[in-house]
Amino acid sequence: VGHCHPDIVKAAHEQNQLLNTNSRYLHDNLVDYAERLSKTLPEKLCIFYFLNSGSEANDLALRLARQYTKHEDVIVLDHAYHGHLTSLIDISPYKFRNLEGQKEWVHVAPVPDTYRGLYREDHEDSVTAYANEVKNIIEQAHERGRKIAAFFVESLPSVGGQIIPPAGYFQKVAEHMHKAGGVFIADEIQVGFGRVGKHFWAFQLQGEDFIPDIVTMGKPIGNGHPIACVATTKEIAEAFAATGVEYFNTFGGNPVSCAIGLAVLDVIEKEHLQAHATEVGNFLMKLLKEQQIKHPIIGDVR
Repeated sequence: VGHCHPDIVKAAHEQNQLLNTNSRYLHDNLVDYAERLSKTLPEKLCIFYFLNSGSEANDLALRLARQYTKHEDVIVLDHAYHGHLTSLIDISPYKFRNLEGQKEWVHVAPVPDTYRGLYREDHEDSVTAYANEVKNIIEQAHERGRKIAAFFVESLPSVGGQIIPPAGYFQKVAEHMHKAGGVFIADEIQVGFGRVGKHFWAFQLQGEDFIPDIVTMGKPIGNGHPIACVATTKEIAEAFAATGVEYFNTFGGNPVSCAIGLAVLDVIEKEHLQAHATEVGNFLMKLLKEQQIKHPIIGDVR
């Protein structure tokens, strides 16, 4: 919402003067913020865990998926990057290819890129073809006695080149995952909070009928302040709680972070930033596509 936005600075300052404490102490801001955030998401995603960074959020999403499914393996897209913790480097081809390589429990699916990928715009059904690649990975894993816990994906793969997956791809992949007893995790850390313009969440570009099992948030959630979140379903949260090992994060969801989170949502709403993203995005796309017609060197506009 802009560097040092006065509303954000004010919210942080005022709450700092009143109270900032660790999250063993209950505070209304946490509940108010969770409630407010829930209004932006499908009803099914109604349980929230607050953390300090996107990497923490993705690591927790991995734990939730494994606990719920009792499976270990993860499918990710090629070139993906999901964070800097060891668990996330392991599921980030963008990183692990330059380090220790691919772990046995990690499976890499091709990026659903209809411009430069395996199946392109001229393909009769690129959506099904890309989803079938995931299905094949699941089947091959099963043959080796392995079971898939999650398909872990950025709603718009960013490090991979701002790829916009063809609509319907997530639905088909989720279907294959659910049949295999796995869950679908949408990483919205770089692309959430109205940045795609038309929708508040990038996964919504796939259509109203698509709902991930877990959504992770980071970066824009606090406008530079360290706050992150994982949203999931009651079923997944209950399976996680059933271990008796509670999830605790000392400063995740502290009063100041939640005050800032609320202020960010206020500014997005008050200043119509989502509509602004649509307008500016459409303007840029239109002009860049005009350049694309003039200059054959421009292959694709995103």
